Amino acid sequence: MSLNYIHQLFKNTAELPENWDQVAASCLFLQKNYLQTLEESSPENMKCTFVGIFNGEKLVASSLIQEIDLAKLPGFGERDHAIKTAMRNFLFKQFASQLLLVGNNMLSGQNAYAFLPEVDERILVEKLREIVENWPNKPHLTIFKDFNEGQIKTFHIPAFGTDYEFSSQPNMVFEIKPQWKSENDYVADLTKKYRDQWKRCRKKGDGLSRKELNYEEIVELEERIYALYLHVAENAPFNTFILPSNHFSTFKKYVGTDFILRGYFLDNQLVGFSTVIRHGEELETYFLGYDETIQREKMLYLNMLYDMVECGITEGFSRIILGRTALEIKSSIGAKATQLKGIMRHRFGLIHRNLSWIFPLLEPEANWIERHPYKD
Repeated sequence: MSLNYIHQLFKNTAELPENWDQVAASCLFLQKNYLQTLEESSPENMKCTFVGIFNGEKLVASSLIQEIDLAKLPGFGERDHAIKTAMRNFLFKQFASQLLLVGNNMLSGQNAYAFLPEVDERILVEKLREIVENWPNKPHLTIFKDFNEGQIKTFHIPAFGTDYEFSSQPNMVFEIKPQWKSENDYVADLTKKYRDQWKRCRKKGDGLSRKELNYEEIVELEERIYALYLHVAENAPFNTFILPSNHFSTFKKYVGTDFILRGYFLDNQLVGFSTVIRHGEELETYFLGYDETIQREKMLYLNMLYDMVECGITEGFSRIILGRTALEIKSSIGAKATQLKGIMRHRFGLIHRNLSWIFPLLEPEANWIERHPYKD
């Protein structure tokens, strides 16, 4: 593959080439069903463009590019005292609010591009660099997002020589041991302290009923689901988007059985929900919501995490991708921190040259204690 290869930008899935899903076979989040979810229910401050790269008339690679306007948000979280919060919000809106992101800001991991075996990945990312450099709407920041230690080496080429390589909060990954066949096998491998935590949590959860909701049930309960989601989202330490109210039903409509929304009920009232996505050998967590009073009384969030572990074990997944929030509690169930890296370039040269000290001001600081719940 060479930089003479052509590309085409698509704004809707109806225009995508016929063999798009074959090229994107390795990544559910680049396949048409998922892209239809984005097309119909992206956050208000996010525009998605689907990129096809061709060798002649043959599609050989696909990519997702998101334009994100942080200026449309009222703020970016209240994790610090008022002066630092005000300073961070000012810096964001003036110098970092317009983002062009190669990848998916709604997920963790390498969901930026997929390609056929014949494609040289380094030439592919060089082509993507060329595409974003010529983007019609000039962003403050251009970001290639979420690559592990092996994947980031692809970007160690001259086209990215002046870019700032950064790490954000770690992705928590729960590895499932092959010998585990049930939740009881997992619990047996915990130390007494963490077995007691599991027992206490499950006892607190008595009275909760759980149900995987189908499309019609999600539509029926969507207003309540969205209220529970908003409660969690609006109290998060850092936000770059808010989902629209129809997002979960749209996801279920297009992705079907690979998208699981589990409702938690108390006295026939929906008090919480969690979502996970079946993605090859991995079970990926997505968004959740809960009633704060029930969460405290029933240890609802921790019960959700244990339920995800049980689902991952019984369905034969290799690992569960738990994301970047609540690092310590996820560590307490056995998840390990995995560092992901990105590549960043600012439009203004002076700011770009100083990103190494500016970026830490904008990134939330992760203060947490790693837990070791397993027996030696």
